[in-house]
Amino acid sequence: MEQSATQAVTETNDRAESAPASLRGDHRAPDRLVLQRGIFTGPSAKVSDELYAVVKGRGHRERLALRLEKGATAHTNTYFGRFAAAYWQRWTTVTEVRTTMVLDVVGKANVRLVASDIAGHRRIIQTTKVTASGPVTLSAPLDQYVDGGALWLEFDALGGDLGITELTWTSVAPERVRPVAIAICTFNRAADCAETVAALASDATVLAAIDAVYVVDQGTDLVQDRPRFQETRPIFGDKLRYIRQPNLGGAGGFTRGLYEVSSANEHADVILMDDDILCEPETVLRLNAFANSTVEPMLVGAQMLFLLNPDYLNVGAEEVHLHELKHGQKVSKALRNTSMLKKNQERRVDAGYNAWWTCLIPAEVVAEIGLPVPIFFQWDDVEYGVRARKHGFPTVTLPNAAVWHADFYWKDYDDWARYFSTRNSLIVGSLHTDLDGKAITRKLFRDLAEQLVAMQYGLVHTTLQGIEDFLEGPKILRDGGIAALAEARTSRADYAETIKHPAATPPVPSADIQIRRAGGEPSRTMLVLVKRAINQWFGRTQHGLIGVTREDAYWWHVSLFDHVVVTDASQSGVRIRRRDKARARALLLRTIRVLRRLREELPTLQEQYRTAMPELTSRSNWERLYGINAD
Repeated sequence: MEQSATQAVTETNDRAESAPASLRGDHRAPDRLVLQRGIFTGPSAKVSDELYAVVKGRGHRERLALRLEKGATAHTNTYFGRFAAAYWQRWTTVTEVRTTMVLDVVGKANVRLVASDIAGHRRIIQTTKVTASGPVTLSAPLDQYVDGGALWLEFDALGGDLGITELTWTSVAPERVRPVAIAICTFNRAADCAETVAALASDATVLAAIDAVYVVDQGTDLVQDRPRFQETRPIFGDKLRYIRQPNLGGAGGFTRGLYEVSSANEHADVILMDDDILCEPETVLRLNAFANSTVEPMLVGAQMLFLLNPDYLNVGAEEVHLHELKHGQKVSKALRNTSMLKKNQERRVDAGYNAWWTCLIPAEVVAEIGLPVPIFFQWDDVEYGVRARKHGFPTVTLPNAAVWHADFYWKDYDDWARYFSTRNSLIVGSLHTDLDGKAITRKLFRDLAEQLVAMQYGLVHTTLQGIEDFLEGPKILRDGGIAALAEARTSRADYAETIKHPAATPPVPSADIQIRRAGGEPSRTMLVLVKRAINQWFGRTQHGLIGVTREDAYWWHVSLFDHVVVTDASQSGVRIRRRDKARARALLLRTIRVLRRLREELPTLQEQYRTAMPELTSRSNWERLYGINAD
């Protein structure tokens, strides 16, 4: 039975009243809005201090303080030390930035405010000689940075020790600063999630700026049972909310945060944050300040640094190529897989969307476009960013604001998640562009053929499973992905090469393994693919047990053999691939049938998904999935 409108309003009011008090109203801004602070060391010993400031000579660092001995110099022309002037000039109302600090001077010191341009050329904006302790202020107009450039500070301790504290970059504040909440989605990463929550509580300034933190726990290893979480919880006071719900993936977990916050205050922003990150609390302050300064509401995302290689940037900004079903594509001129100790992103690059490792969603976006699509995970952040842009809300990926997230290239492509990636790429493409059935099926056939000749039969099955469920239409999203997750996981057990084995004890004789290195990539890949397929079909392959490293596991190399031990991308084990003509034939026939259906039915399916979109993203649909207001 449908609930009445009066019941719905009552339930919404009840949820608003149960929300943290600070979340339920706007805040008057201070005279100056802090855009970022001077941070001199990171949140973990794993992180290089030179991502924050570079010191030459003897110096001593604390989180918010730096002390230089006589003759030492320092600069903040670093990843977290720079002020992203190009982004602030292009997207915000800020026309002048002021940097203020308190100096403890023995003798004399020099302080310089320095800028770069799109090519990285250095120019001094303002300089001052300091001979007495006290506050120092330097300022710069934001008027020459549209295409690129940043600001930073340089310090020289000349006569004796120089202490630097209370360093802030500020601007004239807007009339009001909107409330902001953080929503963390977690599934059986209780220890990681507890540490992320603790990181937010560790910084008093950031904690004061946060109006609520929602931890949405979808697992069985509960965050609330961790001592670290229990120790941290009282620090938040009324601000922390812990919610348990069924596992609806990242889409379901993050949407719950958007749902709860928008129920409490339709003017509050939400920062979506992964559970397993190494959190830089300063990033929260920077995203929030930027969002409160933009000319028009926009999504503001943090960049991702690699957790295992902490000075490396994943990518400066990403976009999606819907016609090719490709997301995570590097924006032209953006840095990718680059050490930020060696290079800076001088050029302003405009993002197509931002992944939800950490991303701020303005209140206006939720009010205008609704909630995300219940596609469990993979492509949910892409879809929401694309939909927001179509409604006039762009995305910026803000440099010098980042978190550390697990390196993507340590995760093997042959994984159950490929089901969701395949299915959801087709759904998102159908929702937001007119897919060319001929081009899409040609692309998918090429991908599947490469997997077949590489003896990745389980991967072919998982990919086809995603396409087959897309062909079922919007009804496949009815349960938010619970059944699909179970099927994607369990059905792969039928394929031996999907199983990871210890490298020291593989289920084959180790003495028989012969390592074969790959040569260069062939120039005529299509011709090579046909040749490899024929040879695999007729068994004209190199016999024996062959070992292949992860870096050499290209389809055109692995397909030369019929029995291969391949290192897993995680470097934690190996997988065994073996030629199986009968299985390859069955999968090939299945591929042809499925892709023929896709080509024929794609126009109808696109219309079905678009028609279903308003209902799929509605609050009532998500309430049903969450069991809220259920009869």
